[in-house]
Amino acid sequence: MTTETQSHHSESIAAARSARWLTYLLFLLFAITTDAVGVIIPEVIAEFGLSLTQASGFHYVTMLAIALSGLGLGFLADRYGRKSTIILGMGIFSIATLGFVVAAEYAVFLLLIFAMGLAIGIFKTGALALVGDVSSDAHSHTRTMNLAEGFFGIGAIAGPAIVTYMISQQVHWTWLYGITGASCTAVLLFVLGQKFPAYRPARTSTTGLRSSLEKVKDPYVLGFSAAIALYVITEAAIYVWMPTYLLGYDGQYPQVAAYALTAFFVFRAMGRFLGAWILHTLPWKLVLTVFSAAIALCYCGAVILGVNAAAWLLPLSGIFMSVMYPTINSKAISCFAPTEHGAVAGIILFFTALAAAGGPLVMALLGDAFGNVAYGFYFTLACAFALFVMALVNQFFNPAGDRVS
Repeated sequence: MTTETQSHHSESIAAARSARWLTYLLFLLFAITTDAVGVIIPEVIAEFGLSLTQASGFHYVTMLAIALSGLGLGFLADRYGRKSTIILGMGIFSIATLGFVVAAEYAVFLLLIFAMGLAIGIFKTGALALVGDVSSDAHSHTRTMNLAEGFFGIGAIAGPAIVTYMISQQVHWTWLYGITGASCTAVLLFVLGQKFPAYRPARTSTTGLRSSLEKVKDPYVLGFSAAIALYVITEAAIYVWMPTYLLGYDGQYPQVAAYALTAFFVFRAMGRFLGAWILHTLPWKLVLTVFSAAIALCYCGAVILGVNAAAWLLPLSGIFMSVMYPTINSKAISCFAPTEHGAVAGIILFFTALAAAGGPLVMALLGDAFGNVAYGFYFTLACAFALFVMALVNQFFNPAGDRVS
């Protein structure tokens, strides 16, 4: 190997390493805001006198914006390159989050979180496409995604913890967004000086909104997106509405209910870091089948046995949820060529965000209609069992075939 070739190889390795760490940091940062919503919603209800459905807008507006951005702008990473797309998204995200520090009206907050959602959709599709670029095969892609989601899990733990501490110190919850915005700006400055893995943008004729919409018809995209949507509904139910549901806890261990959301995020983060090892040891289809069955059983117990059992079972489900999203996501993207990764990631993100918005909204509507958010968990129980059925079909009939081998 010549000196020039060795130098190029070393630069490629360094660029891939930088790309992975950037992805990890991005997942960490946006999780701090999106997964703190379960702790923020009670504060918003008290501050502005809102109903459950109105207050849930703080969550579903973000997710709807991510959905629109993922579907409508996912092609940017394929057409203009990963770095430019990520920088654009991070810039919008920084401005929107810093805006929370000076805003005071609920309507303004909704506008800001809509802008945040658009930004997340832009930089996340760029980051997901980037992960595909630096992965040597489908197995490597899945392991990297599990590590990325592990960092997301850390952010999901940090966000609610920071808000809880702020409230205890009489600091307004909006400063969480200010801190995140300042951190994102610092990472953005770091990104500007980094080299990304070489990528040749796709031809204009093969990218764009029309091309993305055509990919929605692809059976592989539809199948994996349906599985993603069912999973996200079961997960979002916990970090959005479990804190409200557990207000009715009257068992012997009130600390269990008080720290249930933190426990869920800890279990999910631990599982995602372990997920890389689990998926290296066991077949991914078997892992999805067993873990989706465990999720369904946790929900079944939480619904049938009531809120006191839910305080234990719903956080426990985080262990089994840990590998579901990154595995399904990475397998879906691996079905397509690198020049399609951005568009496919955007479509999957669209269904992810749509489910994350629609699921909690349906739960809120059921809670308002019947007077208790507990009724919303019947809906998520049905989604959990539907996900298990899809995993069984995948296990025994292998519909994706060699596309994800």
